[in-house]
Amino acid sequence: MADEEVSDPKALLEERSKAKCVSQWYEYQKCVKRIENDETGQKHCTGQYFDYWKCVDKSVAEKLFDLLK
Repeated sequence: MADEEVSDPKALLEERSKAKCVSQWYEYQKCVKRIENDETGQKHCTGQYFDYWKCVDKSVAEKLFDLLK
């Protein structure tokens, strides 16, 4: 048992959950394309980025706590 490598179930669940959040990822990517030539530094895609990770986190949370019990 001491030689077994401990893995983080959250990281694995995040990878699996990203497919469920494709629409948020595309919205983020569209925003990045839209502002890539912004020289003022005033434009950003923080909202879309957080929307994507909120979707991933929500999907992970549904499964993660069942694994930890």
